[in-house]
Amino acid sequence: MTDLFEAGGLDAGAPRPLADRLRPQALADVVGQDHLLAPEGPIGRMVAQGRASSIVLWGPPGTGKTTIARLLSTAFNLHFEQLSAVFSGVADLKKAFEAARMRRRMGQGTLLFIDEIHRFNRSQQDSFLPVMEDGTVTLVGATTENPSFELNGALLSRAQVLVLRRLDDAALELLIARAEAHYGNKLPLTAEARASLRAMADGDGRYLLNLVEEVAALNVVQPLDSASLVAAVQKRAPLYDKSREEHYNLISALHKSIRGSDPDAALYWLARMLAGGEDPLYIARRLVRASVEDIGLADPQAVVQALAAKDVYDFLGSPEGEIALAQCVLYLATAPKSNAVYVAQGAARRAAADYGSLVPPAHILNAPTRLMKNLGYGKGYEYDHAAAEGFSGQNYFPDAMARQRFYNPKETGFEREIAKRLDYWARLRTKRAQDME
Repeated sequence: MTDLFEAGGLDAGAPRPLADRLRPQALADVVGQDHLLAPEGPIGRMVAQGRASSIVLWGPPGTGKTTIARLLSTAFNLHFEQLSAVFSGVADLKKAFEAARMRRRMGQGTLLFIDEIHRFNRSQQDSFLPVMEDGTVTLVGATTENPSFELNGALLSRAQVLVLRRLDDAALELLIARAEAHYGNKLPLTAEARASLRAMADGDGRYLLNLVEEVAALNVVQPLDSASLVAAVQKRAPLYDKSREEHYNLISALHKSIRGSDPDAALYWLARMLAGGEDPLYIARRLVRASVEDIGLADPQAVVQALAAKDVYDFLGSPEGEIALAQCVLYLATAPKSNAVYVAQGAARRAAADYGSLVPPAHILNAPTRLMKNLGYGKGYEYDHAAAEGFSGQNYFPDAMARQRFYNPKETGFEREIAKRLDYWARLRTKRAQDME
């Protein structure tokens, strides 16, 4: 298979980054994406059936999107054509489509890989539809953005969206082991520093291999500990690049420091991002997300504080408005933590998908017309405020669905009080059911 350097016209002896030298040569060698590539996964089934279909690979940087696309072209014996939506326009697309038509007349299919496909506008995305429908190209798009928001519905209806996961510790360790086999030596790291190296990668395999390459080039006698590793790598790697890997690494570090209730570490990562020129409103959006994802009802004021920090920054700008962001970071980092709302939402979403479009029970349906009343809409509804305890205990789930418990508040902060209320209502609900027997 032609690699990226050969495709770019570079000599085989040209310097190549480690991430390219270790690029997998078979789908089985791709790490961390077994849910897609295993025999029972969607890509595994596609290859086993010999049926190439258009897909959109959605996932964070460094998870294997480009590699998978190239390996699919080999698996299906298709010509690999790559374009980047950042650098390509309508003329480039027309040229690629015409070349694919010529190859098709000669019996050769084309896999057209579009990197950053979400950057194409609506009309550019629409141009793919006819060549996908008539089989001129098999489209593989790659995006780091949510396809639901960034891609046309017509395009999504013709291409299956497959989600790539950030690489976990086991996958990152496997990459390190491959790099060590390539070099023929173990990296000069203590066990703690090795774990720190994986943590610094934050699920990005390409970034991990870039770090490994830096470490392998060090001339050290004793293995590096975590502090020495950070100092050595930071001297060689850019401290921050708001358009590339560091952008995602540092915002993740900030968020996880907040989640881990470490206000000092969180302030450090905030300072790093601001010093690197990050958009403060991007940081503010992540703080709002952290307030509902990691704190929620354990402290209902968390989201209020996060939104207030955004408004203060909007009003004051830099540098004064950055104080509001720092205050918010400290508030969130020191707040009680709970992801109960986040978990409950996910559980309810899964139940909604599993049970389909069940109608509400008749007693809680609105009955604005005589016909609806005659059909039983609203019949038997009990007004909770008229109940003795202000709680009727009626069933509000669909009749065909057993009552479920999605929300389980934790014993932290305000959620401790919510748990008491839920327990109280559960006892009343049980008593009501017993009384009706």
